[in-house]
Amino acid sequence: MKRRSLFYRKPIAARTGEPAEAGRGLKRVLGATDLTLLGIGGIIGAGIFVITGHAAAQYAGPAIILSFVLSAAACVFAGLCYAEFASMVPEAGSAYSYAYASLGEIIAMIIGWDLVLEYLFAMSTVAVGWSGYAVSFLRDFGVSVPAALSAPVFVHDAATGWRATGAILNVPAVLVIGILTALIAVGIRESAAANRVIVAVKVAAILLFIGCGALYIRPDHWTPFIPENTGAFGEFGWSGILRGAGVVFFAYIGFDAVSTAAQEAKRPQRDLPTGILLSLGICTVLYILVALVLTGIVRYDRLNVPDPIAVGLDAAGPGLYWLRPIVKVGAIAGLSSVILVQIIAQSRIFFAMSCDGLLPRALASVHPRYRTPFFSTVMTGTVAASLAGLLPISVLGELVSIGTLFAFTVVCLGVFVLRRTQPDQPRPFRVPFYPAVPLLGAATAVLQIAGLPSGTWMRFLLWFAAGLAVYFLYSRRRLAAPAPP
Repeated sequence: MKRRSLFYRKPIAARTGEPAEAGRGLKRVLGATDLTLLGIGGIIGAGIFVITGHAAAQYAGPAIILSFVLSAAACVFAGLCYAEFASMVPEAGSAYSYAYASLGEIIAMIIGWDLVLEYLFAMSTVAVGWSGYAVSFLRDFGVSVPAALSAPVFVHDAATGWRATGAILNVPAVLVIGILTALIAVGIRESAAANRVIVAVKVAAILLFIGCGALYIRPDHWTPFIPENTGAFGEFGWSGILRGAGVVFFAYIGFDAVSTAAQEAKRPQRDLPTGILLSLGICTVLYILVALVLTGIVRYDRLNVPDPIAVGLDAAGPGLYWLRPIVKVGAIAGLSSVILVQIIAQSRIFFAMSCDGLLPRALASVHPRYRTPFFSTVMTGTVAASLAGLLPISVLGELVSIGTLFAFTVVCLGVFVLRRTQPDQPRPFRVPFYPAVPLLGAATAVLQIAGLPSGTWMRFLLWFAAGLAVYFLYSRRRLAAPAPP
């Protein structure tokens, strides 16, 4: 049988319908508000409650604020490109589906495999942060969780490489993924309802931290605003700001997750762009304000911990002790919603790739009662829980950042390519200031990729090679030639 081209592009019209099995498609129950809250639920979490402290302490110091501004600029460009694609291809799969429509099958497989890295490691990263805040919260009430049951089994640093910590398993991280996986497997409507409540709690906690923490800022903590470079690229100075931007880019991937729910949106052509751009704008403002306050109330070099905001509140003294349990509850709630959104996103990526024949058909199975991609959801939760129980937050977070930046680069270039190859295709939402926006989006993403550590690059390339092996040894053998026009 003749195999189709590596760069075969699946027609957009073929990507906007439901699965062929009548009555077995996903439920279209999400409106614009649900999608916006899904975006906020996915964006506000580890970026504010965990990664901010890690990136400030290791890379940028107080200038982490500039890192967030740089990442936000790249996200605005990418978000506009996502919005155009989401209005054209309202299907589960996000950047994978967009690449299949614009750049061809092998690029779609590469970006789909990249999204697997992005979402699996994202939820694992957030679960490790969730564990840190949960342990800290329980400690406030006199409940001590042994380090052997709440720390990663392995850690990694540039000086010593990988080493075992002596811990048995990060049990809280595993438990939270398991519970949320069970909720998502039951239904998207129930998951969206839970997300609404969680978002309200965490945004209230963040606003309290910004408003009250601003009263305890010590301007001397911002001096020097850009710490002097240590002599190594990425360790403070302007290169540290660039590397910090690449690392905190992880924090913005929630708006990407909005587009993975396209097949469950009521009016995807209108509501998806709204959800993507509105959630991105709200969260960018909150990120910058939190980074400003956090580095103002505690020195940046004390923030390389799983719960930096808790450390900041402790440093502020007795005046903010009352806020500690509230913020920790907000952090726990916020990180929970991020994990929930990431599980939804990853399971829908598996679903879309399976429907197209690139992954085993079992991943496209829809539960007859719950109308969710049940098997892919359970598999997603199982793998993510294993990663969260074993690995440290720094390695997980940097892998997510490079995966996200690569996905954004492909989406931005895809808009540019599709405008040239299919100029007459209906576009309910169009990227403004074309072609500047998609080209700037790709350029800023590539710039931040260049700033990431070499070890992250090596692990990403190994993952990339594994994806190509899956495609040529498994996926391509299963794909039939397309029907003649």
